[in-house]
Amino acid sequence: MARSPFLTVFNTLECRPDNYQGWYQQANALSDQGRYPEALMSYERALHYYPQDYWSWYKRGVILENLGQHEAAIASYDNALKIDPQNYWAWYDQGYVYLEGLKKYEEAITCFEKALLTLPNDYWANYRIAEAYRLWGKYSQALRAFDQTLAVRPDDYWATYRRADCLRHWGRFADALRNYQQALVIKPKDYWSWYQQGQIFQTIGRFNQAIACYKKALAINPEDDYAWYDQALCQMAAGHWEIAVDCLEKAIALFPDTYTNLATTEPLFAPLQQYPRFKLLMTEYL
Repeated sequence: MARSPFLTVFNTLECRPDNYQGWYQQANALSDQGRYPEALMSYERALHYYPQDYWSWYKRGVILENLGQHEAAIASYDNALKIDPQNYWAWYDQGYVYLEGLKKYEEAITCFEKALLTLPNDYWANYRIAEAYRLWGKYSQALRAFDQTLAVRPDDYWATYRRADCLRHWGRFADALRNYQQALVIKPKDYWSWYQQGQIFQTIGRFNQAIACYKKALAINPEDDYAWYDQALCQMAAGHWEIAVDCLEKAIALFPDTYTNLATTEPLFAPLQQYPRFKLLMTEYL
């Protein structure tokens, strides 16, 4: 039977507990096994013997990020960057923690811009900058950043789709629709691009077009409660009461409490309050 390299590391440490390389290799092995608290301790022991090691500080940051200790991860990446200020990975991962863990979008953008100084045509750093601006609500800057991302990877689904999201949130509905349609060229069976087009048409009162989009979305994912409920609202607005109840029934079957409560308080469904089939549906689930 082959000897485990993990056990070999432990054997090394039994002989030389002050061995930096042994602690570092043990930390890597523990990290690979998902044993993050033990890996963290081992990286810290490695740093005790070699405090100027970039990779131990960087990988310690990754472990802390995995443990949800975001501020501590930031500090560990900072220590790595003091040793190697040009290293792409510490800037990128620090930016990711700011973006996803701490929701500090300005700081995230700064980190990703630093990463781009090392790898100017990196798709991921460009995409994350665009995402940070989008989530920050700065849609003009986000659109420019998504354009830069698409210059690096022209037919990228996510950059195209999120660009459409920016335009939708900004109220530029015609441009948003064009971008969602472009996303569908790249990924033809994309539920979300159909659903978001339905949301736009519903918002501007073009209910039959919204219904058509929701039907396309449901052909891809027939178990989606959002599309069934929103189609019910549009069918009701378009005067198709019977079909509206059909759609509402589908949504209620998926999440009874949520949609019976919504249906009983939604003004669009007020004309149905005395409609026998609607009353029966409410009685069945309430």
